[in-house]
Amino acid sequence: MLRKFTFLCCLVFFANQSKAQQYGLFNTKTMFDGFENTAQKTFVLDYSRQYASNFFLPNLTINANTDGNDQLFRLLARTGLSTTKDSLSQNKYLNMLLQSPNIYLFNYKIFKSYKYHKELGFSWQLRTDVEFNYNRESLDILDNYKTNPNYINIPLANSFNSFDRVQSYHQFSLSYRENYNKKLAFGAKISILSGILYNSLNLANTSFTFDPVQDEIRMALEGDFRTSFVEGSKLSNKSFLPSFKNPGLAISLGTTYTAKSGVFIMANIKDLGFIRWKETSLQQFDTPVRITSAAERDVAYLENRIAAEVANPKDDNTGFYSPTNARADFLISKSYGSYTPSLVLSKNLFFKGGDATLVNRFNFNNFSASINPSYNLANLFMLGAQGMYQTPNFEVYLGTNNAFNTIDQTKINKHNGAIGTGYNSFAVYAGIGIKFGYFVEHPQNSSYMPGLDEEETSFFRRLFSVFSKKK
Repeated sequence: MLRKFTFLCCLVFFANQSKAQQYGLFNTKTMFDGFENTAQKTFVLDYSRQYASNFFLPNLTINANTDGNDQLFRLLARTGLSTTKDSLSQNKYLNMLLQSPNIYLFNYKIFKSYKYHKELGFSWQLRTDVEFNYNRESLDILDNYKTNPNYINIPLANSFNSFDRVQSYHQFSLSYRENYNKKLAFGAKISILSGILYNSLNLANTSFTFDPVQDEIRMALEGDFRTSFVEGSKLSNKSFLPSFKNPGLAISLGTTYTAKSGVFIMANIKDLGFIRWKETSLQQFDTPVRITSAAERDVAYLENRIAAEVANPKDDNTGFYSPTNARADFLISKSYGSYTPSLVLSKNLFFKGGDATLVNRFNFNNFSASINPSYNLANLFMLGAQGMYQTPNFEVYLGTNNAFNTIDQTKINKHNGAIGTGYNSFAVYAGIGIKFGYFVEHPQNSSYMPGLDEEETSFFRRLFSVFSKKK
């Protein structure tokens, strides 16, 4: 059942073509940078045109990491729902799988005003947040309990303990940024969410005992299972279309500061929000399971029995609120000619996970390349790489958050599952942006300037004036 639940969520992940953080794109003034880091500029005065869009050419992000048994996950990726028998040694089992797909289906930005450098943006994203945490022995027990002496007639406490959840949703956003003064800028993004699906499974205080004398298996299962769809048949292609049956809201806030010394600082709170799932089924269980004729049972039978006990949702139509995977980001950077190093610190607020990344970007006219070593709080060390071609009115980029492991995963095939070492990761992203319309020139150089209004005021100045003292 654990294997089936894992791959159900993985199939949802791949079916959506699906949020990883692309730290190499931070502080690049790309459209992705402007939407993810709301105070960032996207337009360059005197060079850029007034409008920017990806024209429904999706900015694709795919990210998945596993911590635990590398041999197991390569086997699963190579053969599908395979057994672990004869392929694993004891205490080398899948421990954690983190997936964060994010795809910008459409984005559009407008240069609104020369004064305060105001920018207004609209975007449509498809996002999935996935987290799996497994006991290292859970998969191997089901495959090898008959032959492994460590599993025979010995109570295995907490053998199936896990906490797993997946939620997928559409995100429609309105973003706005402006300069507060020459050094300081603020930005905000308000999002309406439309939930697609939600699943969570929590198993605690579990146990497994195989008694060959009595020819039976005794299991204890305690926990809860919640799902946004009662039967698998209800999950169809229509389920992935925006309907706002499961509505939600989220907000992002950001600021940037540029010092006289050239030091650039950026801070963000991203996608802080929730989704209300209108109809969910919650099953709570504390169930002893007894299986007779254990020697004759295969793995599929055991998994189906467990699934029947812990994943048997009821049509009780209970409402439920779930948080989005909000993050707090901080960046500090300074350019030295063609070389720009940036230190990025990022932490999930409600989910597990966080990163510390050093982005090393090298600029060559309109081309740039970056090497980005990163440490993840799941004890994963990664080395990202990115290439970009960027002009004031066009950008295209391709990168990965984990260059070596991503290359290893692409080499896995039916004949060789032993390629690569350590943990597993597959992380790629790509995007394109095009600007069009009038040039956003300085008013002294142009007869036309969008948003040129001597009476225009700053939104954030008016907002912060509430806290100023009246004279």
